[in-house]
Amino acid sequence: MSTHVLRCDGAPVPIALASLPNSPTAAIPDAAQVDELLPVLAADSLPRLIVLGADAALAAVLTHLMRTERLHVEIGYVPVDKTYGSRAYLTGTGNAAARRALKGKATQTPLIRDDTGTVLVGRATITGPRGGKLDGEAYVDDILLFSGKVTAMHVSPTLEMPGVRASFQKGIRKRRWVAGRAAQLGTPGAVVTRDGIANDRVLPRSTFYRHHEPWLLVR
Repeated sequence: MSTHVLRCDGAPVPIALASLPNSPTAAIPDAAQVDELLPVLAADSLPRLIVLGADAALAAVLTHLMRTERLHVEIGYVPVDKTYGSRAYLTGTGNAAARRALKGKATQTPLIRDDTGTVLVGRATITGPRGGKLDGEAYVDDILLFSGKVTAMHVSPTLEMPGVRASFQKGIRKRRWVAGRAAQLGTPGAVVTRDGIANDRVLPRSTFYRHHEPWLLVR
């Protein structure tokens, strides 16, 4: 097995990964750098890439693998601190996550993407422009999630099928999660923040859904 560590934003390397080759990169890995690693990993029938970083780093790697049809690469995830992604995928953090990423087994896991072709790893939060109230109508599959004005809509992946779940917030109260294959929103205007990174323009709609191929999460 060929295993390589992608070390994002100067994250400290856990003891369990200290002997492995690693490539330092920015907080959001550059696609070209991931491409440099893939031929090395491809020399093995069981390529494994361990992402040491935050949810946005893992999302960038998975987005690139999805777009280039390389989802056969096994992916370990080692966040330094707890994240929405570590909770969704039960990876743990630090050295415990590192041992799991190194010794664990890869399992097919629902891959959640949106209509821009960007993977979601932890949490998407959708609000109105400039953080204002979100006005619109949202469905999870054929279930109405809300209609009218709410404080925010939240979307997260799930470890098991159907793959995605959504909820909304009204005032300080959060409503229950509704799971499905897809969560869709229609609105006069919304700003989507995926894994901590806000979209740079106001959108009239947003959809998060399960990709037709899974990714290989090592746990």
